[in-house]
Amino acid sequence: MRSAPVSFLLVGLFLLAPLSGCFGADAEIGPLSGQLQVTPEVLTGGVFQGVTLVAEADLAAFIPYLIINPSSGYVQNSTVVDLKAGETIQITLLAPPRTDTAVVMVGEYGRQEWPIRDLNESWRTWIDEDGHDSADGNGILRMAQENSSLDQVINTSQTGGPAGIVKLGIIRPAITSWCEECGEFVADQGGRFATGLVNGMTTYNYLNLLTDESTDVLDLADGAQGYLDRWAGQGNLAYEDGAQWLISEMESFGLEVMTHRFQFTDIFSKQNPEAYNICGYRWGTEFKDEWMVFGAHFDVAPPANTALPIADPHLLGSRTYGTRVGAYDNTAGTSMVLTVAEAMADFDTRRTIVFCLWSGEEGGKRGSDYWTEYYVKEDNPQVTITNYVNLDMAGVNWPGGGGAPHGDPALSIDDTGYPKDDEVWPMRVYIGPSQDYDKLNQPEMVRLAMWIGSDAIGVEQQVQILVGQPEHDEATWKVEDWLDRGRPELIIYEDTTARSDHASFQDNLGTVTMGFGGLVDGYWCYHQVCDTLEEMEDWMDTGGKSYGEENSGKDNLVNSLDMVTWWAAYSFFHLDERPVINSYL
Repeated sequence: MRSAPVSFLLVGLFLLAPLSGCFGADAEIGPLSGQLQVTPEVLTGGVFQGVTLVAEADLAAFIPYLIINPSSGYVQNSTVVDLKAGETIQITLLAPPRTDTAVVMVGEYGRQEWPIRDLNESWRTWIDEDGHDSADGNGILRMAQENSSLDQVINTSQTGGPAGIVKLGIIRPAITSWCEECGEFVADQGGRFATGLVNGMTTYNYLNLLTDESTDVLDLADGAQGYLDRWAGQGNLAYEDGAQWLISEMESFGLEVMTHRFQFTDIFSKQNPEAYNICGYRWGTEFKDEWMVFGAHFDVAPPANTALPIADPHLLGSRTYGTRVGAYDNTAGTSMVLTVAEAMADFDTRRTIVFCLWSGEEGGKRGSDYWTEYYVKEDNPQVTITNYVNLDMAGVNWPGGGGAPHGDPALSIDDTGYPKDDEVWPMRVYIGPSQDYDKLNQPEMVRLAMWIGSDAIGVEQQVQILVGQPEHDEATWKVEDWLDRGRPELIIYEDTTARSDHASFQDNLGTVTMGFGGLVDGYWCYHQVCDTLEEMEDWMDTGGKSYGEENSGKDNLVNSLDMVTWWAAYSFFHLDERPVINSYL
């Protein structure tokens, strides 16, 4: 995010666990691993960087990370290279941002098949459990690419047998400040998640800017420093003011920004000319008419009665309807789209990438319905929407608290068994379209979400796939299955219903979608005037400690935003190379 300079010192801090066994003899496992020298031995998490491989014997090396192909300029998932004795090659790769161990596999020169980790484990766990030394399991097959110096890989059931391993460390720098009381530099609040290609602090800063309630007497739209009162349409100056700032911000990234105005009374009929979508386009250089879309709605819930002031439920003791700020719903999602768009705007992509901020979601997905049904299907029939990623209401979930810090604690639990005040709310990754609650209809997208999460996002111990069991009621299976599995902190599931803009892509275009979210119905300030950044931090506060570390509500919130922002960014790269096609079509 383009902001004023901040004085800080970058210091290496480990995110998950100390680097054990990443140096010395323990860094080389299995045949031929001692014949490949990889530098640097410690990578910087979350950035693309050059890694040099030097062969001391004829061998092949498998690099299982996102890399930049120097021939095409595109990011691709993994490669295998052959090296003769004495030969050197440099690979530009993205070191995972939220784990501490990377691997390079080594085998005989010309090797075609290689073993890979399971979906639900990291490379570190796979090594510790000797997965590399097994002839059984999952595998990849190298495939030559036309006009390319680097091979690509595809999945196969063959592993090619055991492989040698070179282990590397990963450190993600943190932003720190001098602590007078403790006499040392310590990580700023949220500073452990403030560096890298994308990061949670950039998302948080956008969220803070947009929700700033400080008085601005010169602002005739909402009277605030931020961009409040973004109620779609009805001649709302604040909505227009916020939209104009978002347009200018996306244009500053170098995107081609288009505003798609539309009018409604009923679905697809006319009125309300102030409501419109804002989309920034990065045109693909290989498949220009195949569009991958990232989106979030930027409107907020309007007052139920515009003649009455919006009341804070903390003061009333009961909830009404409507918000001025809409921090969680959905300035958080808007901020994530801006963060990813800013980072990705300079990358060459095979397919066109579109970053959209939707209007009218609170009124019934009107903006995304219009865009998919009319702008795509009618005005651009040659276009295929390959995949859609939805960012709506993420941030209030694990690893934070989960109880209602101000209101009635009973609102943090419902009669189906949602968490109590002292429990943790799960983060949700929802996928569709799906017709059946008790089986996976889009397994490829589920696998992609799991693959990214278990290593790059560092949540292998927290994430589980939910599939409703036959004994569960269709209306409550998500809760029942979640409880049966021991309340996992992060759940991936397919949903037969949709409550956000991803429904427009599923219903109107048949597009496979992935979305991210946190707490919804149990959130005391959902669609309330108290939906502020301060409230989000309160909900995420764990009383000073979270999983053995001293974390504030801001720490946990930035951590959560970091998880989702990185997950979306990784999805961007994977889906540009290989879209996920609807299993129904």
